[in-house]
Formats: sequence, structure tokens, C-alpha cells
Amino acid sequence: MALITRTIALGVLAACAAGGGFAWWAQAPITAAGEPIPFTISKGSGAHAAGQQIAGAGVPMQPLLFNVLARATGKSGRLKAGSYELKPGTTPLRLIDQLVRGEYAQETLTIIEGWTFRQMRQAIAAHKGLKHDTVGLSDRELMTRLDTEYKDAEGLFFPDTYLFAKGSSELQIYKQAHTAMMQHLTAAWEKRAPDLPYTTPYQALTMASIVEKETGQKSERAMIAAVFVNRLKLGMMLQTDPTVIYGIGEKFDGNIRKKDLETDTPYNTYMRTGLPPTPIALPGLQSLAAAMMPARSNALYFVARGNGTSQFSDNLTDHNRAVNQYQRQ
Repeated sequence: MALITRTIALGVLAACAAGGGFAWWAQAPITAAGEPIPFTISKGSGAHAAGQQIAGAGVPMQPLLFNVLARATGKSGRLKAGSYELKPGTTPLRLIDQLVRGEYAQETLTIIEGWTFRQMRQAIAAHKGLKHDTVGLSDRELMTRLDTEYKDAEGLFFPDTYLFAKGSSELQIYKQAHTAMMQHLTAAWEKRAPDLPYTTPYQALTMASIVEKETGQKSERAMIAAVFVNRLKLGMMLQTDPTVIYGIGEKFDGNIRKKDLETDTPYNTYMRTGLPPTPIALPGLQSLAAAMMPARSNALYFVARGNGTSQFSDNLTDHNRAVNQYQRQ
């Protein structure tokens, strides 16, 4: 009888020790230092398969123990598929919470103010953290996928830094950027000045894109917008080089020539009055604000001073004087 009692007691002690060891393991860091370890959980994976995939990616953890812990916590059926990173100091319990919450590995992509849509597409196509599922689509096919009323893509995506889970669809970034631009454009349009020479938000977006490309100093955006607004009101041609360059397209070699200014395209504002048919770039918030609320000024001309700022003039005589001072000398 004493032997049986002793055996039972040893079994209980062993179970307690094992339980205590398991509890300690569940709350101890898997790795204490080093770089984050990336891993991916496939769709439809249970706790057993997830543990094997995590260990197979180089995480120093026993899949069997992971499986037991997931089941013991009642979370084995709630693990989300996706791409993750195991950061130093993460415990098995924290790892399971990370998978249940879907705390995916985050990637970033920055779209620069003043980029064309072509440049945006190139940046997205080159990003290694994205699922490249729109590469074969034309711009118009892409816009159709976004379920938007607009057919021409230029200008309709907000330049910003976007966060997304590794392996996300390219279409997700386009949707985020397009939605953001529509929200910012609507908000700016609601605060617009009452006497603007354009009647739709899209026309204002086109003006904002011109301001974005013409402005060297952020503080001058409202004045640049004022010049172009004043010209539109008077029926003058905008005569802005960035629109001509946009009309040249990929053939532009960095130099704008007299023949370029004399070649008629829908974007040659030296030959056509009014705004070009579409935006010419992705404008940021300040350019949107300038297009909606230009400075109160009679200026009709401006010329670069050579230091990043511009000299504004109300008449051609003063403008020619400024050109002689800052350009021809």
C-alpha cells in the first residue's frame, strides 16, 4: 500500500513539475535578442500546422508545445492566416494572441507629392512586400476595379505613407490612396473661395496639380494659384511648362525646347486656353488648399529668382524687368 501511495505521489509531483515547466515555457521569451523572424501562416492552417510553419521559418519553438498551448487556451481555431514577424522578447502566449488578433507584419510605401500616376504605379510594382495583382492592368482597367466614376487615373490618388500587411494586394493601396484623395478633395472643396473660375472639384484638382509642379517654396503655393486663377478669369493662357512636359510624356528628356512649346497637345497651355483635360500629378494637401483658397493678389506673372523663390508681377512690363534681373543676367 505504501508503494502505491508513493508511486501516486511521485506521479502527482511529476505532473506538477511538468505543468509548472509548461507554464514557465509559455511565459518565457522565445528569443531574447536578434532580428525579427518573419513567418507566414497559410490559409486553413490549424494550430498544429501553424506551429510547424512557424518552426519551419526558423523560430526556435517546438510545434507540439505550441499546439498544446493553443488548445489549452481555447484559441487553436482562431489563428489568422497571414505574414507575421516574431520580435525578440515575444512569449508563446503573446505569439498566440498576435495570431488571434491578426497583428500582421507591417510594410510601408511612400507616395511622393508631385509624382505622376505612372511613377506611383512603378513604385507599387517594385515593392517587394505587395502581392502584384494589378501589373497587367491598364490605367483605365485599374480605375474600373476601383469602382470609381473617374476613368483617367492621374491626380486621383493621395500622396502619403501607407501601412499594410506584408503580402497585401496592390489594389488595396490604390483603394486607400484614391479614397484618401476623394476625402481630402471634398473637404477642401467645401472650404473654397466663392469666386473661383472652376466649377467642379475635378477642375480644382487639376489646378492643384499644376500648383504642385510649379511651386519651389511651399509658402508660395497660394500666390502661384492666384496667378493661374487670375489668368483663367481673364481668359489668358496659363503658359505653364509642367503641363507641356506632361503632354510630352515619356519622351521628355529633361529639356523643354521652343518646338515643344509650339507643338499642340491637349496639355500645351501655351497654345490652348483654360485648364488641361486632366491633372498632371498627385497634389498634396497644401496644393489642394491653395487651389481652393488662392492668395488675394492681382499678380499675373512670376519668374524664378534662382534661390528657390519667385518674383511676382501684376503686369508684363514689371515681369520683363524681373526676367532681365533674375534670368537673363
